[in-house]
Amino acid sequence: MRDRLILLPGWGLGVSPMEPLAAALQGLDEHLRVQVEPLPTLASSDLDEWLDELDATLADNAWLGGWSLGGMLASELAARRGDRCCGLLTLASNPCFVASDDWPSAMPGETFDTFLAGCHADSQMTLKRFGLLCAKGAQDPRGLARLLVSGAPNTPSSMLMAGLELLAQLDTREALQAFRGPQLHLFAGMDGLVPAEAASDLLRLLPDVEIGLIEQAGHAFLLEDPHGVAGAIQAFLHESHDD
Repeated sequence: MRDRLILLPGWGLGVSPMEPLAAALQGLDEHLRVQVEPLPTLASSDLDEWLDELDATLADNAWLGGWSLGGMLASELAARRGDRCCGLLTLASNPCFVASDDWPSAMPGETFDTFLAGCHADSQMTLKRFGLLCAKGAQDPRGLARLLVSGAPNTPSSMLMAGLELLAQLDTREALQAFRGPQLHLFAGMDGLVPAEAASDLLRLLPDVEIGLIEQAGHAFLLEDPHGVAGAIQAFLHESHDD
């Protein structure tokens, strides 16, 4: 199914931020089947449980991609599937969302802990704050934040917390190094959640894959410029098909 691309969304905001990109991709290539699939609704932060659910529900032998947490999960699933995954693309997905000594280009641990505590106290307020962080760097950040949050599903706080706890522990570096298929990773220069330096750090880790930095954009660049992002993805897919 080299003509099927499955896209996974980020934390908390549901599938709606991905839909303009899916439509733009479909408009560029009528033969490409693009599916936006929701993340598992689990109250567990066990990575294997999330991957088991995705592996059981997502079509095999397809391209896998995702935004932020969705891209991290797509990376892990691509490594698990190996030759049963045509290729991988991630959008604003840091291999490690929370900083560590050997991956400093990420969100500081204390900032994340504050965010986690906020979600535990008031998940809906935290989701609004998250929307603002996603929209940081956009031309109309407040308008984009409202758009992001207005389409968010009504997810129980226990499941939102599980997703955040998963985000904190995920480290996709081994998975990215293990996956031998084509890879495209796009980052944003003004991202309020994933430092732009993560792009060059990832290039050092994976010198043979395609990594791009969209300078004047924030974390939600896929919603701000779906046609531009779709063009970059389509070029990558065609180049990979030609290899």
